[in-house]
Amino acid sequence: MARKPYTPLSEQAYWKIRHKIITLELPPGAVVREGDLMEELSMGRTPIREALHRLARDRLIEIVPRRGIFVSQTSITDLQRLFELRVVLEGFAARLAAERATDDHLHRMETTLAELPHEAKPPYDYEQLVRLDRAFHNLIYEASDNSFLQDTLTTLYALSQRIWYQFLNHMGDVVPALGKHRAICRAIKERNGELAEQLLQEHIREFHEMIKAAM
Repeated sequence: MARKPYTPLSEQAYWKIRHKIITLELPPGAVVREGDLMEELSMGRTPIREALHRLARDRLIEIVPRRGIFVSQTSITDLQRLFELRVVLEGFAARLAAERATDDHLHRMETTLAELPHEAKPPYDYEQLVRLDRAFHNLIYEASDNSFLQDTLTTLYALSQRIWYQFLNHMGDVVPALGKHRAICRAIKERNGELAEQLLQEHIREFHEMIKAAM
């Protein structure tokens, strides 16, 4: 039986704390205490501290000398600036994905989309919808075959997602907006980079307007 690849403790801590921040379990402005995280995650100080420094580089927390560690605040200005970057860079990633996606990428995109409901009525399973949206976008980043672009977009998506969580329950019908993933996937599969870029940019704009309306 093949062994599962070993994941360093600092990496495990990073993803677990990151999830708490993005899902607002640790809300904006919350104090982050190393001791509490060590006890909750059953880890030593070193991996927790390494994870926190990485989260600070991602701008999800702020380490203030002599004051402590705090979850970063969010604002509508942040949302606008993130949108300005994502609409350009994600469109570019989709164009590259149309050129470079492998059969495995396409298969995983289609598998992810198979879980996306064609129609749904409130109350939504927002956790499922967010998970599927994140998985699909991550596959586009991966299929772009540009690690610098992938790392940048992964960080921008996490920052955006944290803002979304504050307003998801007030956004109305999000299923049609997420349904655009199917057209994006078709464009990538057909190697139509221009269309893939256009559709992904439209998807981000539509979602951005829904969040602004819910604020």
